[in-house]
Amino acid sequence: MPNPGFVRDVYPGFLQLNGFVSMNLDRHIEAHKQLFLHLVRGDGDSAQKHREFYDEYLAVMDLAAEFYLQTVETVFVRHALPKGQMTHRGRPVDPSRIKRVALLTIEGEYDDISGVGQTEAAHRLCINIPPDRQVHYLQPGVGHYGVFNGSRFRSEIVPRISDFVLSVNQASRGARNGVGARRAGDSVALHTV
Repeated sequence: MPNPGFVRDVYPGFLQLNGFVSMNLDRHIEAHKQLFLHLVRGDGDSAQKHREFYDEYLAVMDLAAEFYLQTVETVFVRHALPKGQMTHRGRPVDPSRIKRVALLTIEGEYDDISGVGQTEAAHRLCINIPPDRQVHYLQPGVGHYGVFNGSRFRSEIVPRISDFVLSVNQASRGARNGVGARRAGDSVALHTV
């Protein structure tokens, strides 16, 4: 008090974290066992990588309860977007009206939060994006977190994102010099869930 949001209902970060850890409890227990073994062996580099990962993984914050509940209801319970029932500020959301962007979707093979195919579905909803401006990639061997962070993200996903953006920009520059020039407001859309 007197800050905005005082006594506002929230989905506490510690409960979110409990959910994340519980989904892969065996993996987290094994990771901490390995940390102990690295420390006993004097392997400071591996122990430091563990610490860095968990420093970020454990950094959660409270979410406004109404935002969280609305998201769960709209996205995961009602599936409002693919059914054409999603609205924003009272207006229908229509992905078929998206035309002047490029779309790259990326999923993790072992994602236990956003299942394989959930992000790829954006391509079926954005029917007016030309096929040559759409790419989907499934990253082998990573879960939800690995799509956004870690060594595979840096070595395998980031180069694909860069290549996609460069190829779209190169094609757009070529189009500006010929027929079908890109219009102001054209952009690249990157989407991961």
